[in-house]
Amino acid sequence: MNLKKLLWPHVSEKEWNNWQWQLKNRLSGTAGLMRLGEALGTDVTGPLKAIKTYKWAATPYYLSLIKSKDVLHDPVGRQVIPSPKETEAPSLSLASSDPLREKEYSPIKGLIHRYRDRVVILATSLCASYCRHCNRKRQWAQPECITVSQKALEEIKGYLSSKPHVREVLVSGGDPLLLPLVKLEFILEALRTISTIKVIRLGTRVPVTLPMRVTDELCMLLKRHRPIWINTHFNHPDEITKVAKSAIERMQLAGIPVSNQSVLLQGVNDDYETLHRLFCKLQEIMIRPYYLFQCDMVKGTTHFWVPLERGIEIMERMWAHVGGMCVPNFVVDLPDGGGKARLLPSHLLESDGGEAVFSTFEKRLIKVHLTHTYAPQV
Repeated sequence: MNLKKLLWPHVSEKEWNNWQWQLKNRLSGTAGLMRLGEALGTDVTGPLKAIKTYKWAATPYYLSLIKSKDVLHDPVGRQVIPSPKETEAPSLSLASSDPLREKEYSPIKGLIHRYRDRVVILATSLCASYCRHCNRKRQWAQPECITVSQKALEEIKGYLSSKPHVREVLVSGGDPLLLPLVKLEFILEALRTISTIKVIRLGTRVPVTLPMRVTDELCMLLKRHRPIWINTHFNHPDEITKVAKSAIERMQLAGIPVSNQSVLLQGVNDDYETLHRLFCKLQEIMIRPYYLFQCDMVKGTTHFWVPLERGIEIMERMWAHVGGMCVPNFVVDLPDGGGKARLLPSHLLESDGGEAVFSTFEKRLIKVHLTHTYAPQV
């Protein structure tokens, strides 16, 4: 199946590779779903019900990565096509619109301060494509393109200037790389005037859903404000395309390191083989697999939830068969603002202070005598 040929048969390569054309020609709303359904010969009654609660939009580029006509069972399609399960009742009582209690940790509008030394700035509500597993689905009711105003940014600067222990800022949203360059630079310049802010991170899915946005001009802007780190969000190896690789390399050549934060998603990547391919491909293009998140318990995402034991089982196997640079931290972002909790396979089975028993990756037991203890000099 080739959705590009089905839906955009006459578009030129120049237009296709233009990020502004991609945004202008996103499929969205009822008309977009109907068009998609007609092209595939698929009934979209279920997705149409879902968008009454949660809006949708997707770039032509990202939709072109879908390989199966059964889009809700395609690992790319499942991430972006609305599912009727988003509004089904059975598991909704377990979910929350804001399980991480971000509103509670927002001392001023547009800023989240959960951890002592770092904050999050919500710079925009716009995304190139709306991921159905998003932990901020509650914000989708807002109009697109809301950006931090000059007044709001001054309030944020004042707050951060009064908190010298805050050394790191994550600029998120929405997707900050969709901001006009003048607005993005305005935010970065403002943060650089605060002497205690040492590191800026940008959370973006642009390299995955709209990689043509990563232009030389954007990369030069980022370079001017280093140190900047990019955290992106590849969930499946099919997303690592030639154009995505080029976008990543362009940022790296500008001196911007890139890390990846995947989410464990049922029907997308909840098996060892898929994650193995994903993490190895990421390493090959010099992206550090940083986190694998358990899917947050957000309303509208219950059909993505994977049993915790399944994630642990996959990561145990990953540790046994993959080099350490390919293995991310498996993390649960605890509800009620509990913060991140790492789930690591433990190979230490017993320890009595003098001897420890370990299990190897081959499940052999090895005893280690702890004789080299530290004795302080008198």
